[in-house]
Amino acid sequence: MQRRDVVLDIGDRPKFGQWVGLSIQHMFSMFGSTVLVPILVGLNPGIALFSSGVGTLLYILITKAKIPAYMGSSFSFIVPMVALMKTAGYPAIAQGTIAVGAVYLIVALIVSFFGSDWIDRVLPPVIVGPIVMVIGLSLASTAAKDATINAAGKYDLRFFAVAIVTLLITIGFNMYLHGFLGLIPILLGIVVGYLIAALVGIVNFKPVLDAAWFSLPSFQVPFLTYHPQLYWGAILSMAPIAFVTMTEHLGHIMVLNQLTGRNFFKSPGLNHTLAGDGTASVIAAFVGGPPVTSYGENIGVLAITRVHSVYVLGGAAFFAIVFSFVGKLSALIESIPSPVIGGISFLLFGVIASSGLRVLIDQRVDFNEKRNLMISSTILVIGIGNAYLQLGQYQFSGLAVAAVLGIALNLILPKQAFSEK
Repeated sequence: MQRRDVVLDIGDRPKFGQWVGLSIQHMFSMFGSTVLVPILVGLNPGIALFSSGVGTLLYILITKAKIPAYMGSSFSFIVPMVALMKTAGYPAIAQGTIAVGAVYLIVALIVSFFGSDWIDRVLPPVIVGPIVMVIGLSLASTAAKDATINAAGKYDLRFFAVAIVTLLITIGFNMYLHGFLGLIPILLGIVVGYLIAALVGIVNFKPVLDAAWFSLPSFQVPFLTYHPQLYWGAILSMAPIAFVTMTEHLGHIMVLNQLTGRNFFKSPGLNHTLAGDGTASVIAAFVGGPPVTSYGENIGVLAITRVHSVYVLGGAAFFAIVFSFVGKLSALIESIPSPVIGGISFLLFGVIASSGLRVLIDQRVDFNEKRNLMISSTILVIGIGNAYLQLGQYQFSGLAVAAVLGIALNLILPKQAFSEK
């Protein structure tokens, strides 16, 4: 059933012109984060773009084209990947990435046998709302850094000015544009922000001028470009982190449930969403990419544009694959300065956090009850503050710790505090 405030629902097919514009907008929104991970690790950004596109198409297929989600490079695995790249190289990272996908597939298999009805009991609105808020607010520092800090690590007033102007222009596009232009405010915001950044001299055009029009990504294919060996260290260092990204995956599905008015835990089922995510990582490992996961940025774009069509998500994946082979266009997109990305992120990440607040309001969670207040307060502060758990070489994010504590408190605490009886 289509919500009245949705422009294009999940199964709606836009006209060709709309499809191109909306798909490119979506691809642009995911591009920065998708290529940043391989840049930090030392992998080929083109391959990361290619694997995110292929992974998204596989995800759409496995989830029966029912979920408008985009698969992008995961930030959660950067630390072990950097260490592995310095020692055993990408073949070790590939094995760790396959192990991550395998963990997802195993959990998906368990869910398929035992069902997912327990989700509603374990994750009530008092947990869902704060977790969703944490997903958005915990990204705030990343947006702020992009908007203020230059390549030399110094505060740059020009950066902040470009970010704020980009933010305000994008808000204006959202509020005042109509028709097709009203459907692509994020893309227009990025374009205008890019032009403003160029005017103030913070865009480096040299990589764009030097890049070739056609550039084949340096694929890393086992038994073709390298002969794999067993790296237990890679498997043991990366596989456990899959449970962290799984928590984030559940949070993203919760937000999508709220945005679309559906329950994806029941249809197509949590087993399909996990299997799609895991399969995307396995495929990425066979071409030379990093682990992939569902992206929070995508949720922000869906909420702002109110375009939920999987055809648009599939189009974004298609253009990601195409652009991975076009060196000149890829270089142009990579040249988008961080303050432009930061300005857009202010809006996107804020929309995610606001969606969590909407869960609490719509479900009428009563904070006069001490139980609800204790659970939500714990999740918010630990999650936003990123009070992570370090066990040897394994690190569990503040979001994961907050989610686990929230679930535990929900199961343990009585319905009423003794002082309320």
